[in-house]
Amino acid sequence: MRSLADGHEKIAVLTTQPEDPSQPTVAELNAGIDASCAILASDWTFGPTDSDTFAEPAVCEDSNAQSYGRSNGQFGATIFRHFATATPGQADATADTTFAALKVKGTIVWVYSRLTAKKSAEAWAEDDEIRYGAEVLTDTPQPPQEAGGYIKSRVPGQVQRAWPYIKAVTSIPG
Repeated sequence: MRSLADGHEKIAVLTTQPEDPSQPTVAELNAGIDASCAILASDWTFGPTDSDTFAEPAVCEDSNAQSYGRSNGQFGATIFRHFATATPGQADATADTTFAALKVKGTIVWVYSRLTAKKSAEAWAEDDEIRYGAEVLTDTPQPPQEAGGYIKSRVPGQVQRAWPYIKAVTSIPG
């Protein structure tokens, strides 16, 4: 069965390295920041990009066929800001957690995305397919491309390590 993508992506931001980043546990994912409603959908970029290529044919080969080398990934998120109602000039400590986790240049976070038929509000569960998981190094937040709308900042990042199409586990095997 096909499923619409809108409202189905769940995004976890972990500020503490999972025991095994390539096999995050359900508890680690659920304890992370649920960033699904804090990220602007229209310019969210997270996932694999084209791998590096190289050509090293042998002398006897008559074509320059390319081979794939190192994998590459991308991360970029425009984060909605949340401010306290009682003190509008101050960030809301419980609602502005995604921006707080990503706002300092040089911060390392672990980000995981589930994009399945499950709604984004559903908790992580055993065997959930994680579309992409990555260790991300953040850059300084930037003003958004367009003025107006909600207060927000664009946070670029560099993928350091990545794990496409893994599963959430209940415990680390072994």
